Amino acid sequence: MSDFLQRFAHTFATLDKHNLHLLDSLYSQDIAFADPLHEVHGLSALRTYFAELYSNVSQLRFDFHGFDQVAEGEGYLRWNMVFCHPRLNGGKVINVQGCSHLMWDEKVYRHRDYFDAGAMLYEHLPVLGSVISWLKRRVG
Repeated sequence: MSDFLQRFAHTFATLDKHNLHLLDSLYSQDIAFADPLHEVHGLSALRTYFAELYSNVSQLRFDFHGFDQVAEGEGYLRWNMVFCHPRLNGGKVINVQGCSHLMWDEKVYRHRDYFDAGAMLYEHLPVLGSVISWLKRRVG
């Protein structure tokens, strides 16, 4: 198990809208961050992205449960994200499983998240969620 990945996950799990300065200790200035919905380049842009993310949710928590280093300076974190957004799922809790691929020297310079964007967002929108549920039943 990677000490770097465990330290990263521990610090990342403490992030909230009041301590985004901690991003400086996790990421290099030239960070390339991507998830299924966004792509961000540079630490300043990442700070802005996280500030918007945390300002739009009433709760956001990451529970990390897998730490897999695959090479020197490269590994994966598996996690469960728990969040509440006032306009999704009637403001109730949403759980999304995912993983992060990280590359680092002393700090992370590449971070790519993998998760089901439908499970996070689309399935919880009032009209679109009903359509997606119907489609899943039809296909299943």
